[in-house]
Amino acid sequence: MFIKSKQFFNLKSEKNKIFNNIYNINRINNRINNNLPLNCLNSFKRFYFLKRNDKKVVGGIVSPKRQVSPLIKTPPYIFEPNNPKNYDIKDIQIKNEEEIDKAKEACNIAAKVLKKISKFVIPGVKTDYIDEMAHYIITSYRAYPSPLGYKDFPKSICTSVNEVACHGIPDSRCLERGDIINLDVTVYINGFHGDCSATFIVGETDLESLRLVNTTKDCLMKGIEICGPGVPFSKIGYVINSHAQKSGYDIPDVLVGHGIGKLFHEPPHIFHVFNDYPGLMQPGMIFTIEPILCEGKADLEIWDDKWTLSTVGGGRSAQFEHTILITKDGHEILTKID
Repeated sequence: MFIKSKQFFNLKSEKNKIFNNIYNINRINNRINNNLPLNCLNSFKRFYFLKRNDKKVVGGIVSPKRQVSPLIKTPPYIFEPNNPKNYDIKDIQIKNEEEIDKAKEACNIAAKVLKKISKFVIPGVKTDYIDEMAHYIITSYRAYPSPLGYKDFPKSICTSVNEVACHGIPDSRCLERGDIINLDVTVYINGFHGDCSATFIVGETDLESLRLVNTTKDCLMKGIEICGPGVPFSKIGYVINSHAQKSGYDIPDVLVGHGIGKLFHEPPHIFHVFNDYPGLMQPGMIFTIEPILCEGKADLEIWDDKWTLSTVGGGRSAQFEHTILITKDGHEILTKID
């Protein structure tokens, strides 16, 4: 689908406004991260610190399922949706060199797609349009969008706006200035999945939303930093939860990271809260770390679509995710975006 010239002009104007002020927003971010006062930045308040729009996100119209070329290899769960072997294995998989190379390819594509579709996070753009662009880009790599058809999920990526914690279904809702949105991308190619996500700000937003997004990204990186051979899986949750609590945020205990490879979701389970999950990391293990931080209590409710999870109290949430490989010397982020 092509953007009409008038619409394209409006989107371009929005992007230029944001990029022209990038120096100022970087100053604000640095001061927030270092707990410095913001009084010297009052002149920029009208650009970046909007009044919070507290109306709840309402689902829009979901367009028909997008088609994938029969020449693109699809995951087994598309043809055998009721076969439990396509969804679950009991043991943690140690990948060999050939499998690691395939996982790296899938993760690299996922990261590239995420970076490319982030350019469409602009006021007035429908989340369904972002999904359309993601679908086009993923399939142009001859890869399959893993969420499409996974347990009947109807779209190619997840788009979770404001209080939607995860699994938001792209629809006809237009992004509004001040929103925050998580884009979650997973691709399947040569028999392996690669998974990543990030939260983006739509134009300008309020100070608390900016702080939430920055803190969530910090939590992810702190969780990754401690990973390496012999480290307990449970330590990830301890590090992430400690930083989140210190910053005043709550984390849902029902949503976890996971092993990934030939299956979309494999052991181990990576908890982002205090936990006693057993096991130690070993070279060759590949898994995701994907903390979700919530304003207020992290109590979640599921929508009628059986996928979308949002905070009960309406507090905003943010999420960042990487797929990592445990190496003999530590770890490698497979979905790192340059």
